[in-house]
Amino acid sequence: MADGHNKEIDALSGVETTGHEWDGLKELNNPLPRWWLYLFYATCVWAFAYWIIYPAWPLVSGYTRGVLGISQRADAIAAYEAGMAERAETGQALINASLDEIQSNPQLLEFAMASGQAAFGDNCAPCHGSGATGAVGYPNLQDDKWIWGGSIDDLHQTIRFGIRSGHDEARIGDMPAFGRDGILDKQQVDQVASYVATLAGIEPEAGVDVAAGETVFAENCAACHGDDGKGLQELGAPDLTAPNYLYGKSLEAIKAQVTNARNGVMPNWEGRLDPATVKSLAVYVHSLGGGQ
Repeated sequence: MADGHNKEIDALSGVETTGHEWDGLKELNNPLPRWWLYLFYATCVWAFAYWIIYPAWPLVSGYTRGVLGISQRADAIAAYEAGMAERAETGQALINASLDEIQSNPQLLEFAMASGQAAFGDNCAPCHGSGATGAVGYPNLQDDKWIWGGSIDDLHQTIRFGIRSGHDEARIGDMPAFGRDGILDKQQVDQVASYVATLAGIEPEAGVDVAAGETVFAENCAACHGDDGKGLQELGAPDLTAPNYLYGKSLEAIKAQVTNARNGVMPNWEGRLDPATVKSLAVYVHSLGGGQ
């Protein structure tokens, strides 16, 4: 590489070189294109004008405000506050309206659906799934089988107060642990489980007296689930002839439930979510297709 003092005129182009050479390649000292220079000067002018007009330079305890005093942060805060004020106004309208009025008012319904969907994703989806199809121990909110009723008023009450949540108005329907607490012996558990399996369309356990299981059912279970096993929503007793079981539809799952009685808990959302959001959740869940 040659130093910058070895300048010469290039024989082919007639342009002076800079004196720099790399592996036999010599750098020509061509001037920058005029369009590029003009563009560069324009950007310099623009940058200087921007520096004066808009907020630009950080300082020790702030920044230069610019002659226009523009602040995107202030604009964003103002837009947020305006949106919150509008939401509060519509939210108050939701609180004042009945659930039927919300469903019949297109503006309120649109707001409730959007708010309910967002609240469902944040608070309900971890248990019921993002598609509300549930899982073992967590009800499917898209079918038409509801333990406590699927009307919009039923949903609103369940969401507000929860199930076995500890709230004074929570829905409570505890199933006894027949096997664990010694209410039924193992033979009776096997018998009643096999009888319930026949209600559910499952093959009963071979060699088990199903007729005896029907008697055990009538003496211990029919008071809540009904003589036909169709359940009673006012007691939170599931329909045992339904296509889906909350804790699994198999003979072993039925035995486990009769023995240990897994009584699931749903939290109460009153006090955790504002009343408008609770109503919005009821409207949204009811719209999923499984509401009654």
